[in-house]
Amino acid sequence: MIAIDLVGGVVLMPSGLEKTRLSMAEGVIADRPTGRTVDLSGYRILPGIIDVHGDGFERHMAPRRGAMKQMNEGIVAAEAEIAANGITTAVMAQFVSWEGGLRSLEFADQVFNAMIATRGDVVTDLRPQLRFETHMLDLYADLPARITDWQVGYVVFNDHLPHDRLAEGRKPPRLTGQALKAGRNPDVHFQMLLDMHARGGEVPPALDTLCAALSAQGVQLGSHDDQTAEARATWRTRGAQVAEFPETPEAAEAAHHGGDLVVLGSPNVVRGGSHKGNASALDLIAMGLCDAIASDYHYPSPRRAALMLAKSGLVDLAGAWALVSSGPAAVLGLTDRGTLEPGKRADLVILDDRDRVAATMSGGRVSYMSGDIAQRFVA
Repeated sequence: MIAIDLVGGVVLMPSGLEKTRLSMAEGVIADRPTGRTVDLSGYRILPGIIDVHGDGFERHMAPRRGAMKQMNEGIVAAEAEIAANGITTAVMAQFVSWEGGLRSLEFADQVFNAMIATRGDVVTDLRPQLRFETHMLDLYADLPARITDWQVGYVVFNDHLPHDRLAEGRKPPRLTGQALKAGRNPDVHFQMLLDMHARGGEVPPALDTLCAALSAQGVQLGSHDDQTAEARATWRTRGAQVAEFPETPEAAEAAHHGGDLVVLGSPNVVRGGSHKGNASALDLIAMGLCDAIASDYHYPSPRRAALMLAKSGLVDLAGAWALVSSGPAAVLGLTDRGTLEPGKRADLVILDDRDRVAATMSGGRVSYMSGDIAQRFVA
């Protein structure tokens, strides 16, 4: 942690942009000068990005099947990309799914244990999230204990089974490639999907029990890809009060009016729409139905999305940046970060005049720095 006064730059405060001094010491924003100054004229200083959901780290963990044996190195490599994109707190969303491969129980166990092992080796606050497929009933009994062992504090549920096709006994598209990727015989894989679909009636009561157990452990719960108001209401009664990436305006409205927190994908914002044809994040933001935007699968997108929103005039910069800072902090219940106020964590991102990330600091420590700005810090 460094004690330093950043002067000459424009700082995004809760009230908006101000040309003011920003001081930090002992890992937090200070309310008075600390001594050494760095001239950041020409730069903007904004709260560090809090990424409330991202799985873009997968390519670092296994760039090719079986190629990554040292999972710890994958975590370190992922953190480098995360920090280079201005992210100071990152929720790493790891699947446990019938899809297998990088989303298998065995792979998740390696990822979560690697996160524990590397916690002291990274600067960015990396937090694990489990994304769990609801129809994997055979894992329910052991899941609460596993989540404790993995030190996971946030679980999100989704159901990606192709129920319509399975109900008709038809194979879903791309089944053979999906099965081979998971190391399964395609016929065995198809039968597994049919069996899980057939047990669908057992899932709701099992989820009720599982969610109650996880809530008792203090685990935060959410749902993913809600499509209807009824589905969102059901998840709310189970204690899942975060709605990640609702697929329809109806589901987003139900979440918002029910007091839940809505997380949307920043690639959806950057693209101007969902790549799957779901609800447009831009439309939902314009309707006031968004509390946070997340990287989803692309770490550069939160910064780009917030700046695009500000430039579009849909919201001002303070409001747009809140969707990647104070908004996600509220989703995660983190009251010590999200804004550049005295006493809060010294989490910040410094942008140059071309909106590129020049430096990132998490908890008063440099996690990324590049180019001309480095000369100002070492001068």
